[in-house]
Amino acid sequence: MSLEESWERAVRETEVVRYRISSLQIFKTTEIPYIMLSESQVNVGDTVVRKGNVLVHEPLIILPKNYPIFEGFDFESNYHIDKSILGSFFLLRGITFPSLKYHHKTSNLDVFEGSLEKAVSDFKNQLERNEDVKTGLIVGPSEGWQFSVLIFVCSIVARSANKDVAKLLEDLKKRNR
Repeated sequence: MSLEESWERAVRETEVVRYRISSLQIFKTTEIPYIMLSESQVNVGDTVVRKGNVLVHEPLIILPKNYPIFEGFDFESNYHIDKSILGSFFLLRGITFPSLKYHHKTSNLDVFEGSLEKAVSDFKNQLERNEDVKTGLIVGPSEGWQFSVLIFVCSIVARSANKDVAKLLEDLKKRNR
């Protein structure tokens, strides 16, 4: 599947089932844990479970425009492209990511023996039982999983923007007193 086809499929099929509640840190790196569920392409009826973290480094407002840095998403090996091309890929589609450094780390790749719907229900219940307010739950295609994770992370960045600006202004006022 080409980069373009993977992107289009991720846009159509990605669903954020559960967001993290806490917002991003303004002056330090924020760790965004996630669980991503995809229908298995090998074992029909099973679900691929990908657990990982994305580190969003110092989400400050004053950064070079349209210069996101993506590390650890395996775009180079999966699509045979240079990661510098990725920014242009998004920009040509009218998509701009905040100019932050996004560093992905996969911690676990497993198979859930059961349907995608059952996996969503089980993991959602598990997160609620554990009172885990930091881990997001995503459903998306297994090919192009990187795009689904980026859609999830950028939706969190967008949701945090108003709070981040307010916190930044408050911090600047405290410094100027």
